[in-house]
Parts: sequence; C-alpha cells; structure tokens
Amino acid sequence: MSDNTRIINIVANDNALSLETKRVLKQRLEKDNFIISKEFDNNAELIICIGGDGSFLRTVHTYNFPRIPIIGVNTGHLGFFQEISPNQLDEFIFKYNKGDYKIQTLNAVCAEIVTKNKKNYLYGINEIGIRSDKAKTIHLNISLDDSFLERFSGDGLLIATPAGSTAYNYSLGGSIVDPRLNLLQITPLAPINTTAYRSFTSSVIVPPEITIRIFPENTFEKSILIISDGMEHRFDEIYEISLYLSNTQVQVLRLEKYDFWTKVKRKFL
Repeated sequence: MSDNTRIINIVANDNALSLETKRVLKQRLEKDNFIISKEFDNNAELIICIGGDGSFLRTVHTYNFPRIPIIGVNTGHLGFFQEISPNQLDEFIFKYNKGDYKIQTLNAVCAEIVTKNKKNYLYGINEIGIRSDKAKTIHLNISLDDSFLERFSGDGLLIATPAGSTAYNYSLGGSIVDPRLNLLQITPLAPINTTAYRSFTSSVIVPPEITIRIFPENTFEKSILIISDGMEHRFDEIYEISLYLSNTQVQVLRLEKYDFWTKVKRKFL
C-alpha cells in the first residue's frame, strides 16, 4: 500500500436500514479513493458507526476504546452520540475531505473493583452503575478520597460522566452537564430516606481529581452487579470499588456546526 492510503472502518448493527446505509456509504467512500477495511483495522484513520447510541457504545467497548476518531450515523432512536443521519452521507464526505470538522475528546470513568481474589477494571463512557444482583436493598459506605460521605441505602448508585449525563443519569433525575467539563456525578437509584436510613436524594457532583470509594457494608452482600454502559458484570465478595475519571478516552468526530446545547434542545425539549 502507498503512504497516502486512507483506510476507514465501518461498523453497523444488523438493522436493515443500517446495513443498507453501510452499503451506500461504502460505495460512495470508495469513489473518493478510501479503502473500506473488511475487518477492523487499527491503522484506519476513522471509524464510522452506523446504528443508535447502543451501537456506538458497543463499538467502543468491542474494540477496547480505540484511539481512532469515531463518527456515528444515526439509524436508531435518540442518537445522542450519533452525528449524522443516513440522508447526510454526501454532505459528511464532502466536509470530511475538506477537514471541516473538530474532535471532541471524552474521558471514561474507571471502576477499580477489589475482590477477595483479584483487582478488576471496568470503563464506561456514559456511566458505571452499582446495584445488588438480587431484588433487595443495598447498603454502601461512600467516601470521597478519605473523607466519609454517607451510608447509602437503596437500589444502587450511578456514577456518570458528563457525556453520560443525558443518558440513564437524566432518567434518574440527575443534572445535564456540558461535556466540556471534567467531573463525575453520583446519582442515587431509589434512595431510602427515613428515620432508620439517611441517604442523599439528589446527585452529588465531584471534581475530576476526586476518587469515589465505595465499600459494601454487609458480608451477605456477596454478589454485586456492576453495569458499564449498559453491560452487566458480576463479582463476588467485593471489598471496595474505587471510581475516578480516567485517562482512557474516546475521540468523537463532530462536524463544525455541532453544538451540545442545540442537540439537547432538539432531543429533549
């Protein structure tokens, strides 16, 4: 291959519209002398993800948070990560060739999970959720660094990034946060606030240098469900979960006209 070879990865879900969009996009990119890789190529200059927000997140996790910029074509519902629609393919190719775009960098939240036998790591672009693997109240002691915050009782906790503030976090009543800010948001899931139990009933926002430390209180709570961007992971005998804003990043390609708050108004109002 010559030095000016331009490789693009196209990833699509199995939706009929997504597959047809992939076929058309591949044809049009090849006319502009791009090479569309048959398998995921780590040397590609761009990833194009066709589907909804779920497809975008699965792509990021499947390919282990690639350093290649990624842009989404929305064939799903909300499409908050997705930048363009299937009827904008020609416009996108034209602007991409002109360099009429910018790169938005999103930092993932990391969950460091210490169990009896090992230390595990999970990452989330949107969020990390913590809840009981059984249908019962969970009790968690929460500290910010070494400063004790509260003994939480309820269904669980959600630790959301700014990018994830408009996802499950928003459904729980959490705040919408501009993704240009670096912070983490702790949002409770069905907190109990009675004379027996006292828990925060609204979100707590912490700066990026803070580590959120969570200690399951009772020894019988041996199975805790950790949910990373909607993907479930089960761990037995968790002693501590530390959550922090990591250096693991995703680079999202945005066209120059992109504005976060315009998208918020269009999607939610």
